[in-house]
Amino acid sequence: MKRFFSIIIAIGIMALLLVGCGQKAEDKPKTEDKSSTETTENKKETESTEDKDTFVVGMEAAYAPFNWTQIDDSNGAVQIDGLKEYAGGYDVEIAKIIAEKLGKKLVIKKMEWSGLPLSILSGKIDAVIAGMSPSDERREQMDFTNHYYTSDLIVVVKKGGPFEKVTSIKEFKDAKITAMQGTIHYNVIDQLEGILKLEPMDDFPAMRVALEAGKIDGYISEVPEGKSASHANPNFTYQELTEGFEVKNPEEVSIAVGVAKGSDLVEKINKILSEISEEQRTEIMNQAIVNQPAMN
Repeated sequence: MKRFFSIIIAIGIMALLLVGCGQKAEDKPKTEDKSSTETTENKKETESTEDKDTFVVGMEAAYAPFNWTQIDDSNGAVQIDGLKEYAGGYDVEIAKIIAEKLGKKLVIKKMEWSGLPLSILSGKIDAVIAGMSPSDERREQMDFTNHYYTSDLIVVVKKGGPFEKVTSIKEFKDAKITAMQGTIHYNVIDQLEGILKLEPMDDFPAMRVALEAGKIDGYISEVPEGKSASHANPNFTYQELTEGFEVKNPEEVSIAVGVAKGSDLVEKINKILSEISEEQRTEIMNQAIVNQPAMN
C-alpha cells in the first residue's frame, strides 16, 4: 500500500509539472523592449531639420555686438526661449535671415558658452550662431559653414591710461591682461611681452566691469567688440595694432555657423550666406553697435 500511494503522489507531481510547462507564451508577463524605446528616442533627437517647423539657435547672449540680452523686443530683438528676456545683436540678425530663408520659425536658446558644442551633439539646438570661430578642436565636435564675419584681434584699454597709444604687442609691459575663457583671445596672451597674465574671465560684460574698476589694464578681443565697448563706455578705447597678434589659422579670427556632424544644413546655410553682401554685413554690424544696450 505504501508503494501504491507513493506511485499516486509521483503521478500527481508530474501532472502539475506538465501543466506549468504548458503555459502559453501569451500568459507570461510582457517586458518593455528597452532597445526599441531608446531607438525611438534617438530618432526624435536626431530628427532632420526638414521635418521641423523651427530653427533652434544657441548663443551666450552676452557678447556684444555679436549677441546680447535686453529687456524688450526693440530693434528687432527676439524673445529667448523660456525667458522674458530678448536677444539682439549681429548674430541674431544673421540667424533671422537664415531662419526666414529656410522657412522656419527662429527659436533662440540662451546657454553657457562651454555648453554650446554639447547642445549640438545632443540635438538640443540646430545651430550655434554665437561669434564662434571654427577651430580645429571645435571641428572635431561639429561641422561649420563658411565664415559670416572676419576681424582682427585687439586689446581694449582705458582712455587716458598708459596703454592708450600702444600700437605693438611689445608695448604692454607690466599690464594686467585677461581674456574670455575657452577662446583664441586667451590663447594669444602669451604673445604680449612682459605682461601679467590673469586668469580668464567668464564673459565680456565681466571684463568691461573689471576694466572700469581698474582690476585689469586691458582684455583681448576683436574689432567689433572693441567698437562696441568704446561705444558703450566713453572711458574705453582700443588700438588696431600695427604689430599685432599672430594666428596659425586665419579661421581663428573668423566666425561661422556650427551645426551637427553630417548635417545638410551646411550646404543650405552656405547658400544663404553667399547672398548676404559684404556691404550688408557691414551695415548690420554697424547697426548692432549702435543698438546695443548700455549695460552691454
